[in-house]
Amino acid sequence: MTARLDAEWLTEGAAARLLALLDRDGEAARVVGGAVRNALMDLPVGEIDVATTALPQDVARRVEAAGYKAIPTGIEHGTMTVVIAGQPFEVTTLREDVETYGRKAKVVFGRDWEADAKRRDFTINALSASRDGTVHDFVGGLADIAAHRVRFIGEPDKRIAEDYLRILRFFRFHAYFGDGAPDPAGLLACIRARGGLDALSRERVRMELLKLFVAPRAAPTLAVMAECGLLGAAIGGVPYMASFENMAKVEAAIGAKPDPVRRLGALNVRVSEDAMRLAERLRLSNAEFERLAALDHWWRVSPAAPAQKSHALLYCRGPQSFTDRVLVAWARSDAGAADGAWHELAELPQHWPVPVFPLKSADFTNRGVVAGPALGAAMRAAKAAWIAADFPTDRATVDTIADHAVREAVALG
Repeated sequence: MTARLDAEWLTEGAAARLLALLDRDGEAARVVGGAVRNALMDLPVGEIDVATTALPQDVARRVEAAGYKAIPTGIEHGTMTVVIAGQPFEVTTLREDVETYGRKAKVVFGRDWEADAKRRDFTINALSASRDGTVHDFVGGLADIAAHRVRFIGEPDKRIAEDYLRILRFFRFHAYFGDGAPDPAGLLACIRARGGLDALSRERVRMELLKLFVAPRAAPTLAVMAECGLLGAAIGGVPYMASFENMAKVEAAIGAKPDPVRRLGALNVRVSEDAMRLAERLRLSNAEFERLAALDHWWRVSPAAPAQKSHALLYCRGPQSFTDRVLVAWARSDAGAADGAWHELAELPQHWPVPVFPLKSADFTNRGVVAGPALGAAMRAAKAAWIAADFPTDRATVDTIADHAVREAVALG
């Protein structure tokens, strides 16, 4: 199977200038990997990676002579980062892995495009494109793109043993680019090698899972992983698949962008201890942990609750935490994604302007409260009463709340 790539970035712009520098004077250069795959599938192209027969020092010499910047970001593996007009490109000299052990490998540089393609992970990632648009396929990647199939190059067990993260990458790429059931040979190899997940750094596992959670076919892919015992091994807990599936539906119902942390919460957070476990197991950032921990008491959220409860939650937690908790509660309720009451509750941050507490310290000192602990207690009591009264704005009610808080402060003082 052959193909040609008609992409503007091959002939114009920074990528085209880079290829023109490296694809001449006895050396060759091609765009490789995800950019070629996505362009062939009519998907957005992000990073553009380039492979070349030129040695790293020659890449640097050519690039710098043209006035561009070359940064040796992975020089031991032949990788330079080239910056042209503010756009970074990863440029790697063709190589063969002589020995592989996890992410590290002993490599030798070469000029064999087929050998370079065969050392990659999946067939759809091993395609390369010359600057004239010719697509080179040594491993059947074009056929797999046409079939929407994610398949390991060569023997799946061998590819996985080179880097056990490829287990998770197999499922992530299937969730993005695959259709139907995962490739049987690849799936069985992942199951056989699942013990290797324990050897991976938690940061790498986190990165792959968060990307997987927002893929177009994340739900059915995670269901397969759960059935095979791979998902529980990765997250260290029991996955709630129905909750995850419903989360994708309710996000879509309100037009919310798929959110990996929120979806992780739907998948595996029922109580605050779950958030703590995930933070440790996946090395979550502080912000990610705080979002998951804020899902506590999600079961108290309901569109049937008094409006004051919803207003108080939004005021005290903020829009993001409010939306997280509402969507998790909705996803775990008996209501469908089309439920109007839940939809209205989820959109409360867009329709209810969060008010500002109308009392200041002067309102209490003018009433005779001395600055210090008593003043702080009076203001806290007044704010709690103001929230409980559903955020009144009329002056008479606000003054009554302040007067009552002052009397309490004096009584306690």
